[in-house]
Amino acid sequence: MNALQQRRDRDGRVVSGLWFEDLTEGLVVEHAIRRTVTEADNVLFTTMSMNPAAPHLDAEYAAASEFGRPLVNSMFTAALVVGLSVPELTLGTIIAQLGLDAVVFPAPVFTGDTIRVESEVVQARPSKSRPAAGIVVFEHRAHNQRDELVCRMRRTGLMHRAPEGHA
Repeated sequence: MNALQQRRDRDGRVVSGLWFEDLTEGLVVEHAIRRTVTEADNVLFTTMSMNPAAPHLDAEYAAASEFGRPLVNSMFTAALVVGLSVPELTLGTIIAQLGLDAVVFPAPVFTGDTIRVESEVVQARPSKSRPAAGIVVFEHRAHNQRDELVCRMRRTGLMHRAPEGHA
């Protein structure tokens, strides 16, 4: 495939994700897109998800905490980590997300932090019930601009196998 050819699914739609066959155990992908978290991200996500916890929304409360400022909602962080991985891993090639496991937040995320993500394929096996699919476990690791690990999680996806003729 040359640089101008695009990968397509069975229906002709352009995809950028990897097929099950491409997702071999040990593969590590450093994702191209990074994202700086804004105050608007935190407030909007926190209020949309009905989480009125003071550490996320109350600057005075947060100022008196050990962190000294509002924490970014950890559920936003988790969603961002998955989202940053999508273009290179699963865009157009995932059937369904099957689960999240072992989600940890070893360091806080604050407004102004820039998040980068790398993903590793830790397990891949053909689906027993779906011959045209495989099950892949990804470990996503997110770091801030200070190279502090801010999130690590495992995500299981049901992935399409490559269409016929995929090189």
